[in-house]
Amino acid sequence: MIFFEVDGIRLHYRLDGSAEGPPLLLSNSLGADVRMWDAQVPALSPRYRVVRYDGRGHGASGFSAGPYDLDLLGRDALGLLDHLDIERAHICGASMGGLVALWLSVHHPERVASAVFANTAAKIGTPDTWGERISIVEKKGMPGIRDFLLDRFFTSGLVERDPETVERVGRTLVEMPPDAYVASCRAVEGADLRREVETIRAPSLIVASTEDRSTPLADSEWL
Repeated sequence: MIFFEVDGIRLHYRLDGSAEGPPLLLSNSLGADVRMWDAQVPALSPRYRVVRYDGRGHGASGFSAGPYDLDLLGRDALGLLDHLDIERAHICGASMGGLVALWLSVHHPERVASAVFANTAAKIGTPDTWGERISIVEKKGMPGIRDFLLDRFFTSGLVERDPETVERVGRTLVEMPPDAYVASCRAVEGADLRREVETIRAPSLIVASTEDRSTPLADSEWL
């Protein structure tokens, strides 16, 4: 495993593809690690220098005490680009990672060659939805929220077709420090880029799903 340090925290990252290819930064969703992109990397690595990383408190990365906010998560991604001497990259983020991609596109447009905002929104969820998640984790830990999250992540058809992936994601969730999950939830809850997204000038693609309950289709249509 390889790591870089930002704000005193060691964050894990992974590189795939040719070092000569245009860099593509992939930013994970809440509760996920770098393996969430395993199915896509074989298609991307022949063309791109694929950069994946575990957000703080996720996967093999270190964890600092909260509070977290989107600025902090965005600076982590920026720190990785700086560490790798990448001046400009294509950015793809999913859900929470999509917020990071939006943040980079708004606040550091000179670093973004193009962007993919997948299953995300400029404002994700409501205080009630985040309060429910946080309450479950504070009372029951990560095992207590596993099934709730898997039900939101996967359709019944996918559960039947690929139970191994569902089980792996479930293990990843259970192994995450509950304090890190709560801090990340609060960062997403507090993020609101609705006034800033109109300033984005990078070529952008928005990916949405009709069965996504965390970031409904209407959120992507608004973007």
